[in-house]
Amino acid sequence: MDRSDERDAGAAQSDFAHIQRRFDVRLNATVAILHPGDYYIGAAGELLGTLLGSCIAACIRDARLAIGGMNHFMLPTQQGESATGAAGSAWPSTRFGDVAMERLIGALLRRGAHRAHLEVKLVGGGKVLDALSDVGARNIQFARDYVRSRGLTMLGEDLGDRYPRKVLYDPHSGAVRVKRLPRSGQYQLAEEVRYMRTPGRGTDEIEPF
Repeated sequence: MDRSDERDAGAAQSDFAHIQRRFDVRLNATVAILHPGDYYIGAAGELLGTLLGSCIAACIRDARLAIGGMNHFMLPTQQGESATGAAGSAWPSTRFGDVAMERLIGALLRRGAHRAHLEVKLVGGGKVLDALSDVGARNIQFARDYVRSRGLTMLGEDLGDRYPRKVLYDPHSGAVRVKRLPRSGQYQLAEEVRYMRTPGRGTDEIEPF
């Protein structure tokens, strides 16, 4: 590994240092848990999990290399949105879809993936709370337009409707498992709503399924 590779590896480790990981005895695997504004490249043997309301997770992999990752974004683009949260604190730019997609794809390419070989699965974008505007529909439109405009291969999607979802992604095989949650279960939405109202990362652990 030359010095530029070492710098890239160090930067990648720093980017993902906050990601929670734990061993799930039911799955017999380590699960990396993503919160709103996160993206992550799965290590060997890891599964990636997250919880979605109106947010979207893009699961992207290079099938030839069997490497992949996932992001979790809240809003389509930064255009027209405030770049700061309460008290002027900066929000992570990766809460926006355009940034989250570029960061995830860029991280995959730095690990040897080829853009022409990338495969995409999209999950989320539900209208889970009547009191909120239909952010999910905006996120869905952005995600589909992004995949199409970049010439990426769309393998599947589970988007829209009116319920939250738990997601478990195996970046090695490309398999995505989705559990649709009761819409009345407000606990499942607490993190997303809190994140939309206040800056910073959520700290509650999501129970993988």
